[in-house]
Amino acid sequence: MPCFGGCCRSVARRATTRERSVMMIARTLALPLFLLAGPALAAPSPQWTVDTTKSTLGFSGTQTGARFTGRFNRYKAAIAFDPDHLEASRITVAIDLGSAATGDTQRDTALPGKDWFDIAHFPEARFASTAIQRKGGSAYVAIGNLTLHGVTRAVALPFTLVIRGDTAHAKGHVQLETRKNR
Repeated sequence: MPCFGGCCRSVARRATTRERSVMMIARTLALPLFLLAGPALAAPSPQWTVDTTKSTLGFSGTQTGARFTGRFNRYKAAIAFDPDHLEASRITVAIDLGSAATGDTQRDTALPGKDWFDIAHFPEARFASTAIQRKGGSAYVAIGNLTLHGVTRAVALPFTLVIRGDTAHAKGHVQLETRKNR
């Protein structure tokens, strides 16, 4: 049963300015919620910048019974986040599905095709939070809408966020059944 989900690790800084008959496919989409802030957050919902050189937006799956991992090399994130003002915080991520890479030439050639991401029709996946909730300690959940293959549905993305000085590290994971996105 195909699934599409996600985990991600990210570092950010506060901004200053099926194969159909042969493969069982499980996919994981990592959403970069991973924000880093300065030590003092002066305004509600300061803008954060994801450091893509230190962040990973990854996915994993199963192909013919073997698990594999990959990453999206191109994505954009707009993040306004303040742990003291979650009601005004927002996360939006646009993922270039054509940038998926696993390190396996055959699989990487297939990923943009109709059996996987179908980038000819759906070149981008998008996540937009509608609410962010604190679950205790460093645990949060981003409630929002994920659009994949032209289908938008509500998802809850649990993540942890640790802020040290002007840097924060976040990690989250979500798993989805892809048949609902076809």
